[in-house]
Amino acid sequence: MKKILSLALAALMLVSVLAMTACGETGDYDITVGAVYIGSQTEESGYTAAHSNGIKEAIRQLEAEGYKVKLLVQDNVPEEDGAVTNAIDTLAGQGSDIIIGISFGYLNAFNEAAGKEEYKDIVFSHATGYLSNETNFNNYFGRIYQSRYLSGIAAALKAKEIGPADDGKYHLGYVAAYGTEYAETCSGINGFTLGAQSVLGTDVTVYVKTLNTWGDPALEKQAAEALINTYKCTVITQHSDSAQPQIAAQNAGVFGCGYNSDMTSDAPNAHLIAPIWHWDVYYKLAIGTAMQDKLAGTPTANFMSKVGVYYGGLKEGFIDISAFTANCTSDTEAKVNTVRTMIENGEWDVFSNVKLSFDANGKVVKTVAPLKTNNGIVVISEDNSTYSVVANGAASVVGGASEVDGIIKGSMNYFVEGIIDVTNG
Repeated sequence: MKKILSLALAALMLVSVLAMTACGETGDYDITVGAVYIGSQTEESGYTAAHSNGIKEAIRQLEAEGYKVKLLVQDNVPEEDGAVTNAIDTLAGQGSDIIIGISFGYLNAFNEAAGKEEYKDIVFSHATGYLSNETNFNNYFGRIYQSRYLSGIAAALKAKEIGPADDGKYHLGYVAAYGTEYAETCSGINGFTLGAQSVLGTDVTVYVKTLNTWGDPALEKQAAEALINTYKCTVITQHSDSAQPQIAAQNAGVFGCGYNSDMTSDAPNAHLIAPIWHWDVYYKLAIGTAMQDKLAGTPTANFMSKVGVYYGGLKEGFIDISAFTANCTSDTEAKVNTVRTMIENGEWDVFSNVKLSFDANGKVVKTVAPLKTNNGIVVISEDNSTYSVVANGAASVVGGASEVDGIIKGSMNYFVEGIIDVTNG
């Protein structure tokens, strides 16, 4: 009898422990966050690392306020709808209240998942895309072209210090995931080039090699080496995921501007500054809003009205540049910070009819002029009244200055003057 009673008590205790464990998986948390990464969550620099660190920092801040947050990760997920859907289903099955996808190619799978009835109480938040709905699906990105412009200033100042190539021009290299196919990439390339032109005017050429992938360390290295060896570029920048372009620059004895995270540790003798993201600024807002809706018993109720389609810049602290290194010229910090202040206080922004330059005393000079593509098409008129994209080899007017954000985020499809695409060269 005692043995039977003991067995019964043991069984009851086991059931209780299992119940407590199951409850602890999600029930003991104020919110469970699911994240889908294109790279590994163990990466120390680059695109996935920047997002991973941002999410962890946002969670740290929320936990410091007394909330309990659980993080679930599906990493190394390729941009294939089936693979992304499987990752989403796994995270949803584990009790995620908000699921974050960090790569552009996750767009369709996230859009489809957000529309499913069984997932109506889950928030879906997608980086860099353009789709959303009115209830539980948003996209988020930032005005990274502003930081690109600032890095262009730093790159041009360094190139000027080194000296011109044999053709009398200063050569800068750009390793890009894509070119004019995506507004995200070409707006960044254009922003960097315009920043470089503020220092060197028409004496600078930006050579672009595209990869046709967001990240491939071997291809990134090869592209950087080609820009250095074939096109004699003295500064290498990038829109790609790994630090390989910066490492290639250091190995060749030239300089570079990284991306996504501070890549100084990867190339300490080459790195100048990098356009970076403070993803925690967005992630704290997104996770915190989803959490408050959940705690109120109304999941997803206020997410789109309070967060919605998010587009922050330098002013909001969402984007930034990394610390100036000793590799920068002595006047880099002062000139970059002067322009930064102009952007932050709303005095000026990158894509307009006003171009910046520096006089002999380092002061900023504004010049009103049209913005043209690298084959002479006017895409922003001199009077700032028309903003265009390119269609059938000619300007196609989108509208006035109020359309600029839409163009930068979605329809920009041109390179500005001073850019040469050498992908097939």
